[in-house]
Amino acid sequence: LIAAFFNTLKYVAIVVPIQTFLAMLIASVLNSNIKGKNTFRIIYFLPTLTSSSALTLIFMFMFNQEGLINMFLKVFGVQGKNWLDDVDFVLKVIMAMNIWSTVPFFMTIYLAGLQDVPATQYEAASIDGANAWQRFLYITVPNLRPITAFVVIMGLIGCFQVFDQAYIVSKGTGGPGTATLTLVLLIYQYASADKPKMGRATAFAFI
Repeated sequence: LIAAFFNTLKYVAIVVPIQTFLAMLIASVLNSNIKGKNTFRIIYFLPTLTSSSALTLIFMFMFNQEGLINMFLKVFGVQGKNWLDDVDFVLKVIMAMNIWSTVPFFMTIYLAGLQDVPATQYEAASIDGANAWQRFLYITVPNLRPITAFVVIMGLIGCFQVFDQAYIVSKGTGGPGTATLTLVLLIYQYASADKPKMGRATAFAFI
């Protein structure tokens, strides 16, 4: 239980801030007058259209012993390993996959919110000599606070519910060791054991 609790907290503490910041940053870039921004919006949104199960299998292929990551490292003379058997790394693989797949969805929400930010504020800031980073920090971020609150809440809910990625990577064991054991996976284990502990599973699910 302690391992599942801390794994889930670690997952939430890392994924939610990163996905929120990246979604806002990419939305701000794609909302500017860059060339081909509509094409980039479509490309960035594509991971959201893929099921989490399929994405998990793709990342497992990338990070296994003979996967794309080790093939890339071999070019530079670095001997890779089976990252999915590394206790210190396997949860980070799931984090990276979740960030990569959820940022486009939240980016779309931020893009919608940016349509309500008056362009005159950016023009005035540019006239006053503010650079792109200053405009992002002092205009974009404050104006998007309600959107950010929604994104953070949705991110927290999604991260606390993480299950299918951990289940597929560990085949339901939460391994290696307890590295991928999350609270929801623990509930599943209690409920689906040879001698189910439904009372305990129900209590954890309720909490």
